Parts: sequence; C-alpha cells; structure tokens
Amino acid sequence: MKKSICIALAAAAVISLSCAASFAAAPEYTIRVGSIVSETHADMLAMKDVFVPEVERESGGRIKVELYPNGQLGGDRELAEGVQMGTVTIAIPASSALAGFDKRIQVLDLPYLFTSRETAFEALDGELGKKIDEYLLEKGFWNLGYQENGMRHVTNNKKPIKTPDDLKGVKIRTMENPMHIAYFKELGANPTPMSWGELYTALQQGVVDAQENPYAMIDDGKFNEVQKYVSETGHVFSVTLLVANKKFIEGLPEDLRAVVEKAGRNYAVAQRKLIAGMENDFKTALIKSGMEANELTAEDKKPFVEATAKIYSQFEGELGKEIMDIARKAQK
Repeated sequence: MKKSICIALAAAAVISLSCAASFAAAPEYTIRVGSIVSETHADMLAMKDVFVPEVERESGGRIKVELYPNGQLGGDRELAEGVQMGTVTIAIPASSALAGFDKRIQVLDLPYLFTSRETAFEALDGELGKKIDEYLLEKGFWNLGYQENGMRHVTNNKKPIKTPDDLKGVKIRTMENPMHIAYFKELGANPTPMSWGELYTALQQGVVDAQENPYAMIDDGKFNEVQKYVSETGHVFSVTLLVANKKFIEGLPEDLRAVVEKAGRNYAVAQRKLIAGMENDFKTALIKSGMEANELTAEDKKPFVEATAKIYSQFEGELGKEIMDIARKAQK
C-alpha cells in the first residue's frame, strides 16, 4: 500500500511540475499577423523565417506570433481597420489601403514618383518615410518597416498596352485609391475599384477587362489563368508597410518593444531582398504559363508620364504642400 501511495505521490508531483513549467512558459503576449497574400509570397516567407523566430526567441517565449495569410482576417482595408481597432495586432497592407485613413499617404501612389526600388527605399528610409510614420501614429498605427511588392503593371485580355491610347475605354480594376483612379482616368480608361478577393472572378467573368499589380501579386493571384497580356507600365512602385496597433506596442515592456521593433526592421530587410530576387522568377513563370509580356523603355513611358503629370498639381491642395515638397525632392 505504502509503495502504491509513493508512486501516486511521485506521479502527482511530476504532473504538478509539468503543469507549472507549462504555465511558466505560457506567452504573455500574442501577436496576430494578417495578410492578403499566400504562404509562398515573400511577405509570409520573411515572416516565417525572420520575424516569427526572432520575436519568439529574443522575447524568451513571452511573445507568441500567429500568422493569418490568404486574407483569413480580411482584405487590406479590413486588416488595417483591425489593426487600428486592436483586433489584429500587425498587418502588411499596401500603402494605398492606408491612404483611406490619412489621405496624405496617397503621396506614395503618385505616378512615376519612383523609377527604381533603390530610389524608393532611399526616400522611404529617409525624410519621406519618417513623415508618413508621423501621419500613421496620429491614426493609431505604429509602422515597423517599409517593404515592397514591386512596380505595378497592367494586365488585360485584349492587347498589349504600348501607348496611352491602348487604354482608352478599357475597364480596369483598381484599388479604392483616388490617385490610382485619377491616373487611369487621365489615360482614358474606365477605372473600377474592387477588393482583391473579388478580382480573380471578376476577370474570369469579364466584369472587368484588366487589372494592375506588380509581378509578385500577378503570380500570387494566379491572374495568368484569366489574363493574356502583361505590359510593364511601371506606373507606381507598390509600397507595403508592416503596421502594428499603436496601443499594443506602447503597452509592451520596454525590452519587448525593442525586440518587436528590431525584428520588424530585420523583416523589412529580408522581405526586400527576397522579393527583388524573386521578381524575375515570377515573370519567367508567368510567361511560361502562356502570358505575353511587353517591356516599356523609359522612352516608351514618356507619353504616359506626360499624360498624367497634372495629377501632381491636382492633388497638391488635398495632400498639402509639405508632403508634396518632400516627395518632389525624393523623385528620381
């Protein structure tokens, strides 16, 4: 009997210690990261390889990170709203979606503001990016870093887009962004705002003729299945941001806030390298699948630039002289 009691007590002690260890190891904070892209997109790859392990390791297990790709928590607009309200901790929306919270962020969607990723990140890591960070803080967003999806190009089923006239009358899906809409109106197209989640079906059913996105998103959305031509208009450099709920970041102990901020910076560096290296692969894969790509040289783009130049003055009153002057200084 005594032996049985000893065994039972020993077992109880082991269970008790195990439970205590589990309790001690339980995370104090959970970060829910939402994105519209798939697990194979550079955003999610950098999340899994850099941000998640770094935050969980450097926090000593006090922070757990959960990833929700494929629009599980909503589209870019819904994700940004979730971050603002605190129901989503971190999201990776396009800057265009955040312009709905502060119109001055539309400055990043000025046509042909950046002609390369190098000039874009020189500005985003500098004065222009710091000013936008200030605007975001006012709206409850803490920006952890700037990333990219690449230059935005036009796809359609009718013909290659080589001149502005080729876009006349084309019904093209855009984001719900006044700058994008204004750009395509100036070129004579019929811009139609629509969410990402509706786009594939809309193209498949002919609700819209065309759409515009970087190669990374054309590939991720499988638009090669419903679009024939991709034309390298490169009209906007697609900026994404790693935005967190401001109250959540401010509520973290100082040491954990430093961990999250450092992981955010490292994530941004990793994402930029990944997507830059993958872009040619996306293009090659899309062409191999049957899409036809036509490149536009700087000379080819001049008529597009000239036709839409008035957008800068058109939006200056709305966005404000301060941010427009900073943008013009950054334009290269």
